[in-house]
Amino acid sequence: MRDCVFSPMQDHDTGCGPHPHERGGTSGEHCDHPVTRRTVLAGGVALAVGLAGCQGSDDGSGSMPDPVTLTQADQCEVCGMVIANHPGPSTEIFYEEEQPSGHENPARFDSTWEAFQYDFERQNMGWTRSAFYVTDYSAVDYELTADAGDTLISTHVQAGDFVDATTVTFVVGSEVKGAMGRDLIAFSEQADAEAFQADHGGDLRTFDEVTEQTIAGLGM
Repeated sequence: MRDCVFSPMQDHDTGCGPHPHERGGTSGEHCDHPVTRRTVLAGGVALAVGLAGCQGSDDGSGSMPDPVTLTQADQCEVCGMVIANHPGPSTEIFYEEEQPSGHENPARFDSTWEAFQYDFERQNMGWTRSAFYVTDYSAVDYELTADAGDTLISTHVQAGDFVDATTVTFVVGSEVKGAMGRDLIAFSEQADAEAFQADHGGDLRTFDEVTEQTIAGLGM
């Protein structure tokens, strides 16, 4: 039997509600039962291509800044929780000549739907986005685990785990959950997204097809 252990809460709960993995038990307990562990490494070539698009600096030159590795010091801009401690896709957004939530770029999130929500609000405020990065589940060795009746997907917070969100296919609202419930799970390889959808449901969307209405239908 494979154990899946999530770190205890070390962060602020500012109203986003309980995490799926906290219902029916405390952090650190074994999952109810192991489920299929699915490996979707796209290979060195595909990963290299994905990382090639991440080069640049946030200097106003039009080039994209690099994603960063998230640490225990990094909390979600929306709910304030330590991102690395919770399951699901992570997201980073860079803005030109702005400080998201009063700190240096990028804005950091423990769910992709929260990131879109935050970004829609900032776009309406006239902010200019220079990069939007999401966890690339085609390029990581991800795991699915079961806890209190929920199927959760693993989190990946290294800089190399992120991909330009404008290039991916999202599986939206599947039965597989992240830190804040149903989410947008990104794949740089469309075939991986289609296979994931076939197994777990949800809708396929490109970046431009994700609307404020899409995001309003997600979450807890």
